[in-house]
Amino acid sequence: MNLTNLKSILSNSINLDMPIDKKYRLASVLVIIYGNDPIVVMTEKPKHLKFHAGEISFPGGKFDDGDDDLLETALRETNEEIGITITRDQVIGQLDSVITLNSGFLIFPFVAALEKIPPLSANAEVEKIFHIPLDSFLKTVSKDPDPTHNIIQEMFTFEYQNQIVWGASARILKQIQICLKS
Repeated sequence: MNLTNLKSILSNSINLDMPIDKKYRLASVLVIIYGNDPIVVMTEKPKHLKFHAGEISFPGGKFDDGDDDLLETALRETNEEIGITITRDQVIGQLDSVITLNSGFLIFPFVAALEKIPPLSANAEVEKIFHIPLDSFLKTVSKDPDPTHNIIQEMFTFEYQNQIVWGASARILKQIQICLKS
């Protein structure tokens, strides 16, 4: 799988309508994929955070009243967390929203596919930045063995360097895997 093929598969229209359902808090993430042999950028959250401490996730965060829409949230949070400026026209698509198990967020994932990216710099909300070869990473998928994680829907895990990616981030990765298989 090269970046050109990946772009054609993951490109779709972006829906910026704000959901009305107040059951969940709104958040968005940016799935950054770059390079001809596609690499995905993920982050490790510091262990002291209130939500998602120590988890591997995509850059992003909760909707701020100052944001025009959830795409702006994803772009702003990504810039704050890892120091990269992605423009709206670099965002090629959107995946289905996912909910978090414990923290009550409805997360809207957007996708950017780039030829290359500049060096990244983590802020205080990020413990570590991962550059993960996408193809081999997606092959590590398995069903999440923890029954408490499967309360809201079927859950999956992915593994990279002995780190387990689970929850909303894994469900986003599973969507990408399904798109690339079809």
